[in-house]
Amino acid sequence: MPTASKLFAAFGMALVAFLSAEIFKPHMPAGTQFGAFSPLSAIIGIVCGWRILGPATGEGWWPSANAGLRASLGALALALVLFSTEEMLVQAVRKYYDTPTEAIMGLIGIAAEIVQRMVAADFLLALLGGGMLAGVLSEWAGRRWS
Repeated sequence: MPTASKLFAAFGMALVAFLSAEIFKPHMPAGTQFGAFSPLSAIIGIVCGWRILGPATGEGWWPSANAGLRASLGALALALVLFSTEEMLVQAVRKYYDTPTEAIMGLIGIAAEIVQRMVAADFLLALLGGGMLAGVLSEWAGRRWS
């Protein structure tokens, strides 16, 4: 059921995910082709905001901020799986792997490399702080229009 808090949660998490993706780009190697990285991240943010953050509002300010953290981490995990799998599939099409087991191990290696690059203060601050702010915004909308 659509509610104001779910709408604000989806919008807030889309904005957080898009801006976090833009902040993350300089941490990747020079020459990396990003394609639709930021818009896809925003779509992941919409889904996590609507499904994780939106229903968790209405319990108070701190629980909503905590739900925003959960939504941010959920979006981060979903994006990590999606983009690592996409990179592994690109490499598999280029015959980089000989067996499916090598491809799965390559997927884990790609994900580990991306996680190492994610450990940056600006990226983590934008993602986690933005998630908390989206949680508070969603709580405000729920109180205002419910």
